[in-house]
Amino acid sequence: QFETQQTVGSNGLFNTYNAIGGETKRSNYYAFVDHRNADGWRQNSRYYTNSAFGTYTFKFSNKFSLSAEAMHSAIRSQQPGGLTDAQFNSGDLKQSFRSRNWFDIKWTTIALIANYEINNHSRLNIKTFSVIGNRNSVGYIKAINIKDTINAATLDYNKRTLDIDQYRNNGMEARYLTDYSIGKMNSTFSGGIRLYSGSTHRFKDGIASTGTSYTGEIVNGTKWARDITYTSFNAAAFAENVFRFNKLLIVPGIRYEIVEGKANGRNGYDANGQEILLQNQKRSRSFILAGVGTEYHLTEKTEIYGNITQAYRPIQFGDLTAPPTTDVIDPNLTDAKGYNADFGYRGKVKNYLFFDVSGFYLRYNNRVGVITQQNAAGTFYNYRTNVGSSNSRGIEAMAEFSFVNAFAKKAANTDVSVFVSYSYTNAKYDNLKVVTKVGNDLVESNLKDKNVENAPANIIRAGITYMLKGFSITGQLSHVGKAYSDANNTETPTANGQTGLIPSYKVADVTAVYKWNKNYNIKAGINNLTDEKYFTRRGGGYPGPGLLPADGRSFFVSFGAIF
Repeated sequence: QFETQQTVGSNGLFNTYNAIGGETKRSNYYAFVDHRNADGWRQNSRYYTNSAFGTYTFKFSNKFSLSAEAMHSAIRSQQPGGLTDAQFNSGDLKQSFRSRNWFDIKWTTIALIANYEINNHSRLNIKTFSVIGNRNSVGYIKAINIKDTINAATLDYNKRTLDIDQYRNNGMEARYLTDYSIGKMNSTFSGGIRLYSGSTHRFKDGIASTGTSYTGEIVNGTKWARDITYTSFNAAAFAENVFRFNKLLIVPGIRYEIVEGKANGRNGYDANGQEILLQNQKRSRSFILAGVGTEYHLTEKTEIYGNITQAYRPIQFGDLTAPPTTDVIDPNLTDAKGYNADFGYRGKVKNYLFFDVSGFYLRYNNRVGVITQQNAAGTFYNYRTNVGSSNSRGIEAMAEFSFVNAFAKKAANTDVSVFVSYSYTNAKYDNLKVVTKVGNDLVESNLKDKNVENAPANIIRAGITYMLKGFSITGQLSHVGKAYSDANNTETPTANGQTGLIPSYKVADVTAVYKWNKNYNIKAGINNLTDEKYFTRRGGGYPGPGLLPADGRSFFVSFGAIF
């Protein structure tokens, strides 16, 4: 079978997707190639992406099969930079003040997967994988209110900064699944292990050319300011069981984790040009995570459910390699930990209503942050440590209702349905210690009851779909409430646009699809129908810095076929 989908759209968009697949009695295969390029909605935002994937499975017997997979992707995009609030409010959201910033990613993954059916009740799955990735970024990365200008003396642009990450990761996962009975109770057990080893070689703050095009080379005769190697190791074992008590399901689970992270290399140069070697940074720890999920089936199609699970966020590489001239790392810095819980009711009413309503709670302890401190010599420095905790609670609800299925006496070739989803999030800092420098003094405060950044309180999405035989058209309206870009809940934006309020916004989209002969389709759509001017985030680095405008109105048309 061969499948193709060809798409064109606004701003020079072109996307081609082509796939082929087939099978015999003993084997099957599938592969695709996808390419996309566009000029981008804003100035200086052209890009291309290429990706290819292939998988082949051979069945040695009815019980044992072996699959090989490989995927490669390459992405290069020009980064137009952010805007200040004054530039955004001028009305010209397409303007860009960075023409020499680029982002380049190449990613290759390979995997070998073995499946063995031990008997009618038990199965074994073993997967080994490797990842080879490179992430490069080059550009003029000063605040957006500092112009990228030509030097009058040299008649060249300023030199750019180049950063390169090289990722080399390997891992193995094994899972065992079996069904068994205790008396009349049918249960399912699953367990497994995971082994992972990864390295990241990071080259930072290299001096790149004064040119405008993409480059992955530093200027001849210069050295990388920072040359650091990170390594990580993870071993884990897990087990969970589904206990079925008639209408009640209870699913306890437990996971044991061993995590290790190391960092070494050059972290810069001092005033005399001598290397600043990174102190031997190593963090090793092990811990147990547990959780339990439940379901109770009120009817054949409706159920009550609930879950509570422990979680953690490991110390990041960046936390172990803060700039040595300005930052000190807490030797007792620990992983952030917490738990999340939810409780809800979901199901179907005949064939015309689907719904899901739930409440959730997330506890986030030992958040990592930076506070200002002063040493015995009177010098101020940044201290990277665990600074506090936060709580997030709220509700999530969605429903879809079919008018025709609800009121028609017999099946029809047409249908009109409406859908709506709503989420309310109350995310607050329970305790967040902040120490800042005011003159020659240190002032300590607490951001208790401040809103967690980038967490809008209200998100609503609603729409309507009309279907007639092979044709359907859907209109959707989305509303996202305001949010803050920093833990201080700064309302008035800073001059560089990196901090401040993110206002609420509304966006409307329309999509239509027509299918005929089961083999052909044509799709079309308009995104941001009303050409709303809005932004969803503020950045301190790529792809900013500054506030990042969302795309204005755009359209696409796509044709597809299967043979």
